[in-house]
Amino acid sequence: MQAIWYFDIISPYAYLALEEVEELSRSIPISYRPILFAGLLKHHGQLGPAEIPSKRMHTYRLCAFEAQRRGVPFRFPPAHPFKPLRALRLLCETGGDPQVTRRVFEHIWRDGHDPNDDESWDRLTGQIDQGTATTSTMPHDLRRNTDEAVQAGVFGVPTLMIENEMFWGVDALPMARAYIADRTLFEKGELGRLASIENPLTSPARGG
Repeated sequence: MQAIWYFDIISPYAYLALEEVEELSRSIPISYRPILFAGLLKHHGQLGPAEIPSKRMHTYRLCAFEAQRRGVPFRFPPAHPFKPLRALRLLCETGGDPQVTRRVFEHIWRDGHDPNDDESWDRLTGQIDQGTATTSTMPHDLRRNTDEAVQAGVFGVPTLMIENEMFWGVDALPMARAYIADRTLFEKGELGRLASIENPLTSPARGG
């Protein structure tokens, strides 16, 4: 059993999920895949949480509250949403290395830095160059990673893909742990019945 973790550095929920993903990686191999959240939104014709004013503040408050509840050091960067390409490209260049990923997440979401601030970013990359060697030999391509996520049906970040099952969001990770422990989880009881529920929005109209 293997897993892929699709994430964008722009997501505070991905930062909140990071510790649990690291813990899960002790049970199954997890490949980190940086992707562009904006690409998912465009493909699915959706708006991001920060594009809806009331949802934006609710999301920020919930993330700060959840970080406090979990005991995770957390500080929003000075502007959000920010352009994530610089950070994502670094993560792709280092093959989605877990150590580098944590350093970048902490730079933005623990220490509250704007990844597009040259001075603080240069300090970070200097530290990574000196002390954090990638454990992956294959660099990633951001577009290819994003296209791969779209083809897999991913619709949001962070998403943990275990075999063909998707677990979206930090709050889905307990379900992911249950699936790792029991791969028949979605075949039993009410979880198993869900696949038979009709969707009137997509089902053919019935004649009267």
